[in-house]
Amino acid sequence: MLDIRECREVPAELKRGGRSFWREQKELAARVTAVIDRVAQEGDAALTALSRELDGVELTAAELRVAPAELAEAAAALPAALKEALLVARENIRRFSAAPPPGSLTVNAAGAVLGTRSLPLKRVGVYIPGGRAAYPSSVLMNVVPAQAAGVAEIALATPPAGGHGHPLVLGTAYLLGVREVYCVGGAQAIAALALGTETIPAVDKVVGPGNAYVAAAKRLLFGCVGIDAVAGPSEVLILADAGAAPAVVARDLIAQAEHDAAAQALLVTTSQRLAEEVAGELEKELATLPRAELARAALASSAAYVVPDLELAVALANAWAPEHLELLLADPWAVLPRVQNAGTVFLGPYTPEALGDYIAGPSHVLPTGGTARFASPLGVEDFCKRLNFLAYGREAWRKDAPAAELLARAEGLAGHARALVGRE
Repeated sequence: MLDIRECREVPAELKRGGRSFWREQKELAARVTAVIDRVAQEGDAALTALSRELDGVELTAAELRVAPAELAEAAAALPAALKEALLVARENIRRFSAAPPPGSLTVNAAGAVLGTRSLPLKRVGVYIPGGRAAYPSSVLMNVVPAQAAGVAEIALATPPAGGHGHPLVLGTAYLLGVREVYCVGGAQAIAALALGTETIPAVDKVVGPGNAYVAAAKRLLFGCVGIDAVAGPSEVLILADAGAAPAVVARDLIAQAEHDAAAQALLVTTSQRLAEEVAGELEKELATLPRAELARAALASSAAYVVPDLELAVALANAWAPEHLELLLADPWAVLPRVQNAGTVFLGPYTPEALGDYIAGPSHVLPTGGTARFASPLGVEDFCKRLNFLAYGREAWRKDAPAAELLARAEGLAGHARALVGRE
C-alpha cells in the first residue's frame, strides 16, 4: 500500500543527515579496504582471484581485457532497432554535452528543450590550518571564490591557537564578512562540519588545506559532503635554462621548501652549470633563513635534474604533474602550450610562485601529489552545482519514446517501458 502522509514542514526522514551515511560507510570500509589492498599487492592475480570468488567467473590475466574482435561481434549481434535506439541516444547526449555554458538552452534531435542551471551551494565549510604558522592567505583563497559563486553561508573552522584561533586568521575572516567561525582543528573539525554537532550545523562541502589527519578525514567523509581535494604536501618544479639566475632559482626552491619538511622542491634544467650554482646559492640563503631546519629537511628529499634538452624537461614536468610549475626560460610562452599537467604555471623571472600564494588572484588551493593529471585549481565552479532540466512536447515525445522504450526493455525494466507509452 502507498503510505500517504500529511505534513506541514520538511519531514525528518527527508533531511539527509551525514551520520547515517557514516554508519553505512563504516560497515563497508573494512571489506573494501581489503579488496583494494589485495589489488595493490597482487595486481592481475588479485583480479582473477576476485572474479572467481565474487563473480564465479574463471578468467586468466590475458582475458581481463575484452578483445576488439569480441566488441565488434557484440555490436554486430545487436538487433537493428535497438542499435538505432542506441545511436539516437548517443546523438542526443552529444548534442546536449556540446551545448553552450549553463544558463542557455539547446534542442535535441526530436525537438525537446534541454538546459542546465548553475546554482551556488547553500552552505560551505572552510578549514584553515594552524600549526607552525598563521595562514590568512588561505582564508582569502578559499572564502573569496565561495563568495563570488554566491554561497549563502560560510562556516570557518581553525585550530584553537591561543584559545580561539590565530588573530590573523580571525581578523581576515571578519574583513571578508565571515561571521561564523569555530575554534576547532584537525580531523575533528572536518567531522563536525560534515556531520554536524549541537553547535556546528553540517555543511554541503568542505574546502581548505590541512595536515595528513585533515586530508584523511576529508577522504573518509567524501560522499557525506563534497570536498575540494585531498591535499598532500606542497610542491614546486622549476624548469630553467642556462639563462636563469641561480639566486632566483634558489629563493624560489626555498620558498616552497620552508612550508614543511615533507614539501618537495625540484629543479629541472638543461644546464649543469646552473644546477651547481643553485646548490651554492641554496647554502647562502639557508644560512640566514629563520625556518632553515624545515627547508633543509625538505630539500634533502628534493633534487635537481640535468637534462639534455627542453623536450625531456617538459616531459619530466608533465610526468610529475606539480602543484606549482615555474618556467624560468628564455621564452616561457613558447613552452606553455606543451604543459599538460600542473596546478598553476608561473612564467618568467618576475613571476615567483609566492605571488600566486598571496596576491595575484587565482586561488592558491591547487592539486598536489600528481593529481594535476586529473584535478584543477580551486575556483568559483567548485562552489556551484549544475541542475539539468528537459521539456518534451507531444511531437518530441512521439519521436524519442519508441527508442527509449526499446532501451528500457533491453535492460529488463518493464516499468520504465510502460511509463514511456500511453501518455496521450
